[in-house]
Amino acid sequence: MNILITNGRVLDPASGFDGQADIAIAAGGIESVGDIATDFRPDRIVDAQGCIVVPGLVDLAARLREPGYEHEGMLASEMAAAVAGGVTSLVCPPDTDPVLDESGLVEMLKYRAQKLQCARLFPLGAITRGLAGEVLTEMNELTEAGCVGFGQADVPLTSTLVLQRALQYASTFGYTLWLRPQERDLGKGVAASGPLATRLGLAGVPVAAETIAIFTIIELMRSTGARVHLCRLSSAAGVALVRSARSEGLPLTCDVSINSLHLCDTDIGYFDSRARLNPPLRQQRDRDALSAALADGTIDALVSDHTPVETDAKTLPFAESEAGATGLELLLPLALQWGEQSGAGMKRAIEVVTSAPARMLGAGAAARIAVGAAADLCVFNPTDEWQVTPDMLKSQGKHTPFAGYAMRGRVRLTLVGGRIVHGG
Repeated sequence: MNILITNGRVLDPASGFDGQADIAIAAGGIESVGDIATDFRPDRIVDAQGCIVVPGLVDLAARLREPGYEHEGMLASEMAAAVAGGVTSLVCPPDTDPVLDESGLVEMLKYRAQKLQCARLFPLGAITRGLAGEVLTEMNELTEAGCVGFGQADVPLTSTLVLQRALQYASTFGYTLWLRPQERDLGKGVAASGPLATRLGLAGVPVAAETIAIFTIIELMRSTGARVHLCRLSSAAGVALVRSARSEGLPLTCDVSINSLHLCDTDIGYFDSRARLNPPLRQQRDRDALSAALADGTIDALVSDHTPVETDAKTLPFAESEAGATGLELLLPLALQWGEQSGAGMKRAIEVVTSAPARMLGAGAAARIAVGAAADLCVFNPTDEWQVTPDMLKSQGKHTPFAGYAMRGRVRLTLVGGRIVHGG
């Protein structure tokens, strides 16, 4: 289908372009931007007056819950939530059931995602079999099956020797390890250590649980030369370690979740299990440091950390409830809110959810608006206001600490490969 998007403001962080332009789409790709050929015959014209056209969003942390946890989320429902939020490419961690530690499982997941014809799926393979932390997986086979990197999800590697071997292997073949920095024994609490956790009687997770893990990873990076992506940084001290490592030229990237960027430990309130998250919400100084680091490029990307949780698992006492929150449909408005409130601006806000995370995925994620690029696009109204309520969310998971919040910015249209997959 030939599509012509007219009258929209086109914002492409990859090229720096920001201005009024029409976009012609044919055969799944972008045929022209600005100067539309006189012989172009669109089957459909989209009037984007008052809207902004950006590359499709790229989310580096989204649990789809399938296979194994269909009671909390189905592939179809979570993919629908993704495109409703303007997300056209997403990375899923390997902690499904069974774990993504064999090529056949990865191929099956990618096949099922492709049949849905929604967002593009980029799986992470497990570093160790069954995420048990003992035997390395066949990373080469998993890469051939479609894995873009390897991680342990939220399961810490307890053996430094296994981590070293994984980094050595990854370095040899040019793979990237996606590691959530968390020391196992210190990270067993349910809230960030501090006065609030003490007052509420909740087991705390000290900042050291993150920094010890980061320090270990950095030391092993120095000796192995491996590339590492740190998932969901949560502390000011962690930011300082990353900034120092990057100044040395180490191939280290990282992201932060919308939860840690906008909330802090006081948002737990009176044991609100919707704020039971992993990593836990830390103090305001940590939130401010994360915001500044995202603005200056120390932190590369903003992620939804989408983790749908069923109602039965959330309506429990705080310490017993399951960690996680729905976020795919909130990524764009919260990025825009951060850009405005922090002073980073809209261009940087769009960059951290498009071209910046796309760099971690290579050519597979089309996060640019240029002639010849795949037509993965998001058209949104930046002034459209809406309130976060369960019935507004397409995700099967209805629980989020942002419930009741007023959001500004709503997706009107999402295209993947030139196909309209949401709106219209």
